Order: sequence, then C-alpha cells, then structure tokens
Amino acid sequence: MRKVKHIGAFATALAFSAALAGCVSFGAEPPPSLLTLTPTSVAPAGSGATGSIASAIAIAEPDAPAKIALTRVPVQVDDANIAYLKEAFWVEKPSRLFRRLLGETIRQRSSRIVVDDDEASVVPGDLLRGTLREFGYDARSQSVIVRFDAIRTSGDGQVRTRRFESVVPGVQAEAGPVGFALNQAANDVAGQVADWVG
Repeated sequence: MRKVKHIGAFATALAFSAALAGCVSFGAEPPPSLLTLTPTSVAPAGSGATGSIASAIAIAEPDAPAKIALTRVPVQVDDANIAYLKEAFWVEKPSRLFRRLLGETIRQRSSRIVVDDDEASVVPGDLLRGTLREFGYDARSQSVIVRFDAIRTSGDGQVRTRRFESVVPGVQAEAGPVGFALNQAANDVAGQVADWVG
C-alpha cells in the first residue's frame, strides 16, 4: 500500500512539473551564434611601444544612436522605418566592439602607446572619440554600412574631426553574410582612422 502512495505522489509531482513548464518561460532560446568584430591583423605577442604620455593616444567608446546601442543588427527598411535582422545578435554592444577594434588596429599600424581601457591610470596627450552613426544593413541597397564621425583632441587643445565610411554592397539579408560584411567594413573604417591618427 505504501508503494502505491509513493507512486501516486511521484506521478502528481511529475504532472505538476509538466504543467508548470508549459506556463513558465525561463528565457528565450539562445541564438545559434553571436556576432563579433575581429581585427584583420593583430600585433604579435611580445610587441610593444615605448614613448611619453604626450605621444600616447586614448580611445573612448564611441557614442551611438539608440538603433545601434543594442546587441541587435538594425535594418533600414526605408527612410522612416527600422527593423532588426532575424537571428543576428552581437556578443556585446557594437560601440564597445568597435572601440577595441580601433585600438588594436592603431596599435598594430603605429608605434604609439594606445590606451583603450577606462581603468588605465595613464592619461595620454591625444584623445580619439566620436559617434558611430551607422552600423547595420540597408535593405534598399542590400548593403552593409559603417559610418564613424571621429573627433581627435590633441594635448595642445587642437581639435580635428573627420567622417569615415565603408559600404559593402550585394549582401544577403541573413545573419552570417551581414555579420561577415560588417566585420569587413568595420576593419576598413578602423584602418582609415589609424592612417588619419598616424
């Protein structure tokens, strides 16, 4: 008789768990993969730079409009409408990824000390900041667009600005091809900025 009671209690608990699972969601299904930015060239291990604080450059995280300040990939449908690309998610905000890409690209292309960490105690003479205006997909032209408005402030107070842009046309509106093209365009822009910074 006890055995039957135990089986009955177990069956009741199992039925309750099944009912609860149907009513409660423990979060959305994770995406099959996450997008990130990878530098086309990286400074080799053991490399470094030596110089004065005045010759160093700090890179601030770029500002970004609300449509980009997410871990989704925006799609410009027309002049007034934005959607988000299905199953395309960044591993973190694009502005942070782009900051690190800029830092690595400048570090690799120059002999300057690059500070791209908010926690660093060094205060360089130059500061590179700006706004990431576009970082997504344009459905009208089937293109990926990365546009960065850079502001460079030097130690003597001089301020310079420049707009950088890269467009990759003929991209399918799918997470894989768009992510690959955005990485390509972001590296192109980072290279342009590195050449400008010197």
